[in-house]
Amino acid sequence: MNTITKYFCFFLLWSTTCFAQQNTKPLAVEPGVSLALASSRSETISNIQYKLHFTVPVEQTASIQSTESIDFKLNKLIYLRVDFKQNADHIKRVSVNGKIIPIDFKAEHILVKQAYLKVGNNHIEIEFIAGNESLNRNKDFLYALFVPDHARTVFPCFDQPDLKANFLLSLTVPTDWKVMANAVKKDSLLQGNFTTYHFHNSDKLPTYLFSFTAGKYTYINRKMKGREMGFLHRETDSAKIKLSVDSVFIAHRDAIDFLEDWTSIKYPFQKVGFVSIPDFQFGGMEHPGEVQYKASALFLDQGATKDQFISRSNLISHETAHMWFGDLVTMKWFNDVWMKEVFANFMADKVTEKLMGKSTFDLKFLQDHYPAAYGVDRTLGANPIRQQLDNLQEAGSMYGNIIYHKAPIMMRQLELLMGKQNFQEGIREYLKKYSYSNATWNDLIAILSKYSKSDLISWNKVWVNEPGRPVFSYDIKYNGYKISDLSLNQSSEMGQQRVWPQSFTVKLVYPTESKILVVNAKLAKTDLIEAKGLPKPQYILFNANGAGYGLFPIDQKMMNNLYDLADPLERASAYINAYENMLSGQNYKPDELLTVLLKGVAMEKNEMNLRLLTGYITNIYWTFLTTEKRTSIYLATEKVIWDAMEQQQMQNNKKILFNAYQNVYLSAEAGKRLYDIWLKQSAPNGVKLLEDDYSSLALTLALKTDTANTILKEQLARTKNDDRKNRLIYLMPALSLDVKERDSFFNSLKDRKNRQKEAWVTIALSYLHHPLRQSTSVQYLDESLDLLTEIQKTGDIFFPQSWLASIFSSYNSEKANTVVQDFLKSHPNYNPKLKDKILQTTDNLRRAQIIVH
Repeated sequence: MNTITKYFCFFLLWSTTCFAQQNTKPLAVEPGVSLALASSRSETISNIQYKLHFTVPVEQTASIQSTESIDFKLNKLIYLRVDFKQNADHIKRVSVNGKIIPIDFKAEHILVKQAYLKVGNNHIEIEFIAGNESLNRNKDFLYALFVPDHARTVFPCFDQPDLKANFLLSLTVPTDWKVMANAVKKDSLLQGNFTTYHFHNSDKLPTYLFSFTAGKYTYINRKMKGREMGFLHRETDSAKIKLSVDSVFIAHRDAIDFLEDWTSIKYPFQKVGFVSIPDFQFGGMEHPGEVQYKASALFLDQGATKDQFISRSNLISHETAHMWFGDLVTMKWFNDVWMKEVFANFMADKVTEKLMGKSTFDLKFLQDHYPAAYGVDRTLGANPIRQQLDNLQEAGSMYGNIIYHKAPIMMRQLELLMGKQNFQEGIREYLKKYSYSNATWNDLIAILSKYSKSDLISWNKVWVNEPGRPVFSYDIKYNGYKISDLSLNQSSEMGQQRVWPQSFTVKLVYPTESKILVVNAKLAKTDLIEAKGLPKPQYILFNANGAGYGLFPIDQKMMNNLYDLADPLERASAYINAYENMLSGQNYKPDELLTVLLKGVAMEKNEMNLRLLTGYITNIYWTFLTTEKRTSIYLATEKVIWDAMEQQQMQNNKKILFNAYQNVYLSAEAGKRLYDIWLKQSAPNGVKLLEDDYSSLALTLALKTDTANTILKEQLARTKNDDRKNRLIYLMPALSLDVKERDSFFNSLKDRKNRQKEAWVTIALSYLHHPLRQSTSVQYLDESLDLLTEIQKTGDIFFPQSWLASIFSSYNSEKANTVVQDFLKSHPNYNPKLKDKILQTTDNLRRAQIIVH
């Protein structure tokens, strides 16, 4: 053990966690699951076995009658709290160790006095009505989604990640329903119009990973390399089914094969199963044996782009990686929730690298992670990767783009620092040591320190425990026509004295060649010794390989030659850096950068880069131009994009530009062109449009024309799939020409039952608050902010962020900014994590006051 490792281990023992601290004062009975309660229970309770039965009636609103037993071991007597976030009338009977006891319910906990318990094995039985909120009940299907602390909203339990348990489940459901859960089905019993399914005992799981689904599904199974896989779905489009099903099974097989090899641990659970859910809240959720996916992410059609196929593979790899990272080894407390997500993303990227090749991987890694991470890290609400969490009821606010996108960048830099082999050996040791158990980030760093000579304490502090990103500047001096000195300086964007140790490249470009310099930036100033004596370059491209994290300088001569860069990765890095510089008020004003980027829509041939370009173009167009400026350029912008679409040769590139045209168009001529395409279902030459595309076009036309009702009613008649039909029905009021109907729709969102389909809500809000509707929708902003606390309490983990983003993402007016600032000033003691979400999602609005006006 080297000196750094010894010091670090001592540091961990001194500072790590309050899990080992003894609670000397009686714990207050309070809502949620406090860190103190979790610590007390994890020290006392073990060997947990749940036995659960749910009877699901046909009627969506009828109660789900349920029974449960909990077996567990106590190593000392405690005043036991069983978590249950429902009204007391949901609890029908409680017995402890064979004796019925009075129901003692307080602040979301069933309380059991010490007198009813014993040291050693205990047995509790509870009859109850299951809570509906996290069972996501629909007309003819339901699915249990309990992350991060929602198991307690459905059934009584010890709802914390470090009290892993086995679950013995049985379900009684309508006979024409199919079921899937974590464990293998044991048997079934037909009883009139209902069937009862019994499952084998599950593997050891935390409560947030226990799950099941039931409903009118189609079941498909495949045997892949001797392993049975099951798939439930509700898709009715035969073309999508034919194109997607085999690919979905193959992607799971490939991901499992890769992860078994990389981790040196066989697939750690008893079954492989997955379910496709219409308008699922997330892209996916990693329940072992019953992974849940958003249907639209799995079922692609003939019009899907290359990026969509890669994204599907990446999503499946992400959820599969969780079987090892998060499910096999679980964080001890949700302040380390980012650990499971960073590894899932990191390993999914490795699967993508193997399947797609290094160049595709590098480009996708850059585009997937850097813009999203910068979108939070440059804001006044930036949060560190690892955050403090005092009560599990706040765990949902931990999720966001920092853990999903900055953390993989951090992990990639850590792998570069340690070396791939050392990093892999350290991770393998970590997985084996903590299999079917729990661990902290400090546990992992302690293991990795054994495989590294670097100072991981300092590295960990700036990358993991603090927010923000560096800003780089450079100094270059010449002696005649040769470089005498070239150095890079980094400082914190927020003014602190910090250095982000990292590696990236700088490219010196000459008329007939170029020179790549590798930068290992470990200090505030890095001298590029290798540059000394080299000829004066035509221009310099900073962060050429896209690996560096931060705001990099721009050489204007490089921008003048931007589209001459042959490497798609270099162009993507330059696009991202130019946009970030614009936001920082450097080098370009929004309309100037828009002009530069529009030049590229015909020249950029790489599909992923073209998607990045058009994303920046549409964002600048709607968010960073005044109405007057947009009015003066929309005709020219439409023409440039349409002409570029006709010039592009690849079908996917044409479709990307068609979608961009659809996004920006304002002219009557363009509207007539798109209406004819929609009405006749006749796509432009070389563009493939299918049902989802025409539905999206109908929504856009409804937003921008005075015939919204006619268009949407016709589109509704064309839509055959019931799930997609119901979605369109929900969205129609948000697109109404009648302001009063839009007012009524917004007011309906104050009732939780009208927010049940969160994916529908956020899409509707994006139309409701489109720049063309903001003169009336601005009145909703204040109430939308007032609702945020309830949204956080009642919604799923991403809903607070997506609620705010869908509302504020395209505002740039002083009036909207005043609403936000007044709200923050009038709530000085507002929930800090929610305040950060507001600051993050309104950052463009704040910057627009500076760079637009």
